[in-house]
This record gives sequence, C-alpha cells and structure tokens, in this order.
Amino acid sequence: MTNRRSFLKGLGALPASTMLASETGFAQGIERDHFSDIGVKPFINAAAAYSALGGRNMWPKVVEAMEYARERNVIMEELQDAVGKRLASLIGCEAAMVTGGATSSMTLGTAACITGTNEELIRQVPDLRGMKNEVIIQKSHRYSYDHGVRSAGVQLIEVETAEELERAIGDKTAMLFFFFLNDAKGQIKLREFAALGKKHGIPTLIDGSNSVPPLSRLSEYLDAGFDLAAFSGGKGLRGPYSSGMLLGRKDLIEAARLNNSPHADTVGRAMKVSKEELLGMLAAVEFSLSFDYSVENVRETRIVHLIADKLSVYKNITTKVSYPRTESGRPHLQIFWDKSLTPLTVEQAQKELEDGEPSIRTCYLALSDGELEVGAAMLKDDEVDMLVQRLGQVLAPRAG
Repeated sequence: MTNRRSFLKGLGALPASTMLASETGFAQGIERDHFSDIGVKPFINAAAAYSALGGRNMWPKVVEAMEYARERNVIMEELQDAVGKRLASLIGCEAAMVTGGATSSMTLGTAACITGTNEELIRQVPDLRGMKNEVIIQKSHRYSYDHGVRSAGVQLIEVETAEELERAIGDKTAMLFFFFLNDAKGQIKLREFAALGKKHGIPTLIDGSNSVPPLSRLSEYLDAGFDLAAFSGGKGLRGPYSSGMLLGRKDLIEAARLNNSPHADTVGRAMKVSKEELLGMLAAVEFSLSFDYSVENVRETRIVHLIADKLSVYKNITTKVSYPRTESGRPHLQIFWDKSLTPLTVEQAQKELEDGEPSIRTCYLALSDGELEVGAAMLKDDEVDMLVQRLGQVLAPRAG
C-alpha cells in the first residue's frame, strides 16, 4: 500500500520566477541553428505536449542530471536498481523502474504478468504457445495505444460488465488492463476493476500515461488496488522525451526488468533506456515533487483568456474556455467562426495554420470534441500575438 502522506511530505513550492529564470538561463549561449541546418521547420505549439509534437520541454534540472550522467560510466543494472529504489521511496510504492515511455511500460508490465521471473518463458515471449495469452479489457477501453499490451503477444478479450469479466477469466488469463482516460465510458469503474483482479488473483495494469499532474496520481492508482501503473516521463513530469515509469508490486517490477534491456533475449531489448534517461527521469520526479504546479495553471489560464480577449475584435469569431480531461483539466480555448462568412471546416483551418508562416499546430480533433482548440501549456508568452494574428488571417471573412 502506498503512503500518500510520505509521498507529499516535504513538498515545498517553488516560485514561478525560479522556474522561468532557470529555463531562460538554460536557453542562453546556443549559437548553431541545428534545425535550420538540416531543413527542419520549427512551429508554434498551440496544442499540447503530444509525443508527435516532441513532448514537453524538460526541466533544466533534468538536463543537468543527464549531462552529469553523460560524463560518467556506470553498470546499468546497478543504476536501474538505485534509481528504482529512490523513485519507489519518493512515490511511496513497493517498486519502480524507468522505461522507454508509457507504452514500453505497458509491454513490459504485460510480459511480467505472463512470465514472472521464469527465464525460459521470458525468452519465448511474444510466442505464447503453452503460456497464459489473454488480457481482459473493457470494450470501451480499446484504443490505439493498447498495441503496447498486444506487443507482448496476448489476445485482448473484450467485456462490458463485471459479470462478463468474471465469466471471461480462465486458465489463459494473464492480466486485466484498464485505460484511465476512459473510466467514465466503461461500466466497470476504476476501483471495482482493480478489486475484481484481487478477487480472482489476476494482476491488474492501468495506463495512467498522461494523467500527471497532479503528482498524487503516481500513487493514486496503486492505492486504488492496481498491481501496476504505467506513466509517461516526457509530458507532465517533464523528464526525457523517450522515458516513462512502471510502478507497482515488487515481484512484477522484478519480472518486468528481466523482460527488458540490458537482457539480450527479451521482448524489451529494443526498449533500451540510457543512463542519461534513467538519471533524468529521477531528476524529473524529484523536481516535480518540489514544484508548485498551480503556477503553471495560473499562467495557462491567463494566456487562454488573453487569447480570447484579443480574438474578440474579430466579429465573426467566438471562443469558449474548456478544461479537457485528456489534458488533466488544463485550460484550453475552443474557437468558433461564422461559416457562412468563412466557409472552412476545422480540418481546413488547421491545415492553413500548419502551412502558414509561422507554422502553428492546434489540438487533435479527437481530443477536442472536433473543434478548433488551442492549449497554452507549450505556448511562449511572445508567441501569443502571432497566434492571434494567424487565427485572424485564416478565419477572416472571405468574399463569396
């Protein structure tokens, strides 16, 4: 059982000026325009810390830790041991490991539930002949990233009710899988789902990838009864882009590590994590625990309302502040226009924003109720006026 009190103990808030000053200082002294040199065009990120858009900018303390690791040689297993113990202590869970991202965590967690520490079974994955090869999931929780579970070779068994889930459990059941973002869509809610796993002695894994902040989520799912929880490292935690964490039961974390690099004949060999990423992920959690995330919320709220105010001069444009659950309730701005005056679909408007100068990316339609939506998490203050100008240009009334 995790201990939220110890998890939050000593959580000192850092002022916004500390963070902003350190980020500004880190940006100084860069002389070469690397992206321009190779013909890659930067863009204004008015969306979110999506993986396809590069994730979130790392804390300067993370970069500092990675630079420290770059200059030194260590045994990788010893470093994973030490980092895992430190993360488990900070978070208040039995065990932890750094992975190559949330999807990597899902693959390794699934493999762990299939093989345990049996080296012969570990070498066999993803060929599951003669092994447990089924993972039960709610039909409403199917999504593209469940490929991370399927990568371990399992078949997903879809159910809709608790009764169906219990009937589906059999000798081939390796694990029960839950997607945090679809909790409201499924008939079996989060705590009940975890309890069903406990009742039948089947391990449970939850994908909590982009649910942080708040930092309490790192312990919340395990407190709710899940055996394993997967998280992204390069989004809200602002660690290395290609990092993540798998948290949970000590025996399952041990098995997940045996299924991972540096072990050669394993399903996770291709999911290698460098010493720089291991130390960077630890630094990200340490710094995040001391950072007052309300500072970010205040800043993003201010920017969203500033954009809305500046867009109000355009008579055919209206706006609405939203708080999408997909982004942990961070403030976003939905933008609407009179389509009789500007006959553009949302997709066409996005395309014009992307193709213009500067290029601007907005929130994925699947994550924004199909509307043109902008987020402020990745926006710099000096990009706001350019964003408003480009929106005004693209959405301006057009002659018939």
